[in-house]
Amino acid sequence: MDPQQAALLVEPDRVAAALSEALAAIAAAATPPDLAATRQLHDGDRSPLALANRALGSLPPSERAAAGARIGAARTSIREALLAREGLLHQQWQAATLRAERVDVTEALTRSEQQRPRVGRGGRHPLSTIAERVAEVFTALGYEVAEGPEVEAEWFTFDALNIPADHPARSMQDTFFVTSGESGVVLRTQTSPIQIRALLARPLPVYVIAPGRVYRTDELDATHTPVFHQVEGLAVDRGITMADLKGTLDHLAQAMFGSGLVTRLRPSYFPFTEPSAEVDLQCFACRGACLTDASVACRTCGNEGWIEWGGCGMVNPRVLRGVGIDTDTYSGFAFGMGLERTLMNRHRIVDMRALVEGDIRFTRQFGSAL
Repeated sequence: MDPQQAALLVEPDRVAAALSEALAAIAAAATPPDLAATRQLHDGDRSPLALANRALGSLPPSERAAAGARIGAARTSIREALLAREGLLHQQWQAATLRAERVDVTEALTRSEQQRPRVGRGGRHPLSTIAERVAEVFTALGYEVAEGPEVEAEWFTFDALNIPADHPARSMQDTFFVTSGESGVVLRTQTSPIQIRALLARPLPVYVIAPGRVYRTDELDATHTPVFHQVEGLAVDRGITMADLKGTLDHLAQAMFGSGLVTRLRPSYFPFTEPSAEVDLQCFACRGACLTDASVACRTCGNEGWIEWGGCGMVNPRVLRGVGIDTDTYSGFAFGMGLERTLMNRHRIVDMRALVEGDIRFTRQFGSAL
């Protein structure tokens, strides 16, 4: 970045103005969707303070510390305001729900109300139906649906997936251990152990899809839950390449979100795949038009044109050798994404808590199938 442009971005007056504008927008957000749009605008990757933070590297060393502290304090204030506003909006929603659902149990029913059927029609939980929909997409391609235990051995969860002993995921901060950290038994943190069990139990080639429930020590809020669902795919055969992986992900994206959508792969790192990539889904709302047409403003993707979806890569040869597969003959790919995130993107659901609260008014709108 040009040093002059960088100096402009980190000026105290400009940082203060960005902070003031963000706090005003947060205070004005009246609904959770409004707050989500405000978060993207003022705390997203393209927000003024995020750009200013990237510009720090272009400043003279003597100026970086002060500018960095100034920008960091402003971003912290914005995030604290976002968190406080989110809590207030949730309290307001709870209060409004209680008022709307108040029932006078002493009030007599009218004749027509007495004759009305008292049992309403329910609906299947959308997470169940979307898991079945993903499974149907892959069984049509010849994959098998694989299952495994939710209480899992640490070896299947970490060691067999090339996750080292000092990896943060093994700590009590991320993993539920059944009795203690030394027990060797955990609640699975991902559905990847099913892949290891499939490779040990099935003859080659192996093509499996593995949807299931997983557990991590997260707090329940609008975007996180300690119990959630993943779907992972695995293909191990002769001559498998990244091109096969990309084609499979594009097929899944179109089956879930509509024809013509594509995915893109961004280089990343996972212990159990090499090379590894993050999977981005082309925005299904604007179809990427916000990147080429300045008049298009897309709240779904925040004018990024892409939505983060999951992770993938070629199965690490160490993982294959660990289950007795000849890596000179066989290769494979694996991918995984959250079913909650897929469902929220597919149906514009803004609060993950709606998926776990068991309110029949939420599930009823999905009917018996997606």
